Amino acid sequence: MPSNSYHFITHWRVEGDLDEVREVIGDSAGLPRWWPSVYLDVQVREPGDANGVGRVVGLYTKGWLPYTLRWDFRVTDVQQTRLALEAWGDFDGTGVWTFKQDGAFVDITYDWKINAEKALLRYLSFVMKPLFSANHQWAMRMGEESLRLELARRRAKTADERARIAPPPPPTPQSPLRMLWNAIHPPTSRVSN
Repeated sequence: MPSNSYHFITHWRVEGDLDEVREVIGDSAGLPRWWPSVYLDVQVREPGDANGVGRVVGLYTKGWLPYTLRWDFRVTDVQQTRLALEAWGDFDGTGVWTFKQDGAFVDITYDWKINAEKALLRYLSFVMKPLFSANHQWAMRMGEESLRLELARRRAKTADERARIAPPPPPTPQSPLRMLWNAIHPPTSRVSN
């Protein structure tokens, strides 16, 4: 496997309904609102069909490391229990979200197989792969936390109840010193009662 190839499998478990969870994750345009720690800007370039198949989305993203990524994806499959995409740009590969209802919870798996094509990642992966992998894992932890908060916001019955829910984790600063501080003291959010 080339040093710039990555295969990540992420598992989340959140309280909720499968359709509600799939709707949040499948709403590309909403990513900067509910997952702002990673998705700085999202542009829907092509809407796709009535189910979203064929939708093309441009992304500007970052993790906790002080670099950003520009990439696009096309939705290749939409089913009740599955969303699939193909990516190109700073990432080139495929991603598949799967959803399974388990009582009051939804088990979510994201299978992300990519080649990192941004020069920094492509040329330094042979020595920096563990750090780049940790950056992805951080981004996915922020996604799970952000999804829990978004689901709580959607379920809030009043404006006052909604106001007590913490905002999603913000993006990390570009400053290496601030990044180091955040690595030692990661930002956390939680749902308030």
